[in-house]
Amino acid sequence: MRDTNSSLRTHRCLVIVDVQNDFCPGGALACEGGDTVATGISEYVQRPDVAAKYDFIVGTKDWHIDPGSHFAPPGVEPDFVETWPVHCKVGTSGAESHPNLDVSSVDYWFLKGEYEAAYSGFEGYLEGTDEASGGGQPERLGPWLRKQGIESIDVCGIATDFCAKATVLDGIAEGFTVTLLPDLCAGVAPESSAKAVEDMKHAGASVR
Repeated sequence: MRDTNSSLRTHRCLVIVDVQNDFCPGGALACEGGDTVATGISEYVQRPDVAAKYDFIVGTKDWHIDPGSHFAPPGVEPDFVETWPVHCKVGTSGAESHPNLDVSSVDYWFLKGEYEAAYSGFEGYLEGTDEASGGGQPERLGPWLRKQGIESIDVCGIATDFCAKATVLDGIAEGFTVTLLPDLCAGVAPESSAKAVEDMKHAGASVR
């Protein structure tokens, strides 16, 4: 946990999106370089200057239990737009964080997509308040960030052209100042990732 003494606060949060086994090489929806990105994020958050930069570091996870039509039916090819192979199913190794990711640096986790499709981290619930846990009043990422006094977020993770992009766009829509860290992201495809970065910039995100 970072020091959140009011005199030292930066009002900035790092959001690490979906650095999970199923989105890395060998996984059900592998993105090339996902494992390298996991290592890069770990090296980044371990730097002393970075530790001082953020009030909080949070992570999101695809956390599927029964997401309905998000998964292609058995025997049917997914279209990779609306339907996908089974991935990040709760209780499987694919849903777990990639071992190259320093999970000890993550202060809080937000889980998304338990019973429906979910791409943006802003669709996620604080772990322990999510629907599956029965943990009481669900707390989504946006209200949680505002409650902590966060004004700016930096976004990294997987995939540039899907969940990272959705998180950036929702962050802007919710009134946060948003910066994408593209060197700490991996995408599904180079072309769609490049377009996603341009879309995020056009929407008002900074790219560093």
